[in-house]
Amino acid sequence: MSKFYTRWKRALIRTKILSGLAKYPGYVSDMLSYSRMGGAEPIKLVDTYPCLFDKTSKTRVDSHYFYQDLWAFKKIYSLKTELHVDIGSNVNYVGFLTAITNVHFVDIRPLEVSNIKNLKTVKGSILDLPYESNSLKSISCLHVAEHVGLGRYGDALDPLGTKKAASELSRCLAQGGNLFFSLPVGKPRLCFNAHRIHSPQQIIEYFGDLKLVELSGTDDEKRFIENIDIHILENSRYACGMFWFTKE
Repeated sequence: MSKFYTRWKRALIRTKILSGLAKYPGYVSDMLSYSRMGGAEPIKLVDTYPCLFDKTSKTRVDSHYFYQDLWAFKKIYSLKTELHVDIGSNVNYVGFLTAITNVHFVDIRPLEVSNIKNLKTVKGSILDLPYESNSLKSISCLHVAEHVGLGRYGDALDPLGTKKAASELSRCLAQGGNLFFSLPVGKPRLCFNAHRIHSPQQIIEYFGDLKLVELSGTDDEKRFIENIDIHILENSRYACGMFWFTKE
């Protein structure tokens, strides 16, 4: 019964409670109508699972993650790297990368999966990566560094977390190597303890020893723009900056 209670409660707390309550009559009505149809399976109350907010006119998408993952994947594919190291990015993106190259996935919370060809999971911190300096030809770190130092994922509090993460990524990148890096950008502010928002110029300065190859991103209207004007991102509230760096 605890799972039953959790499922019904979760449907409310994921959004405004009053909005959720207003949708329950429709849910119950659909359940009763379905149960009266020929061939309908028995409905046990303990197995009910209210999904109240999925009747939408458009498929929901997180524009930051959708576009950044596609952007980085295409770059890595075109470069035909033999080994790619990802630091803490979306695990679905990491899984897809295994179809085109060997992948090391590094995170403070190890990824517990098995029997995935071309994937090695590594427990490690973005502030102390288990790799030699100038050793990695291909690295990605997507929508990760903005969290570092805020304690959200069990890491130590550190106001310089993002800057230190950039320094560590730079240390590990090999000469001629490629780093694909993204995070929220716009007018700088801290949303404790969810994330920081940096200006694109801050990020370029954090990676001052690397060369910027490309700056792309999504704007506040959730539009992806390749080779975006930095001023669009600088004046945004919650855009996504996608930085391609190399080490000369």
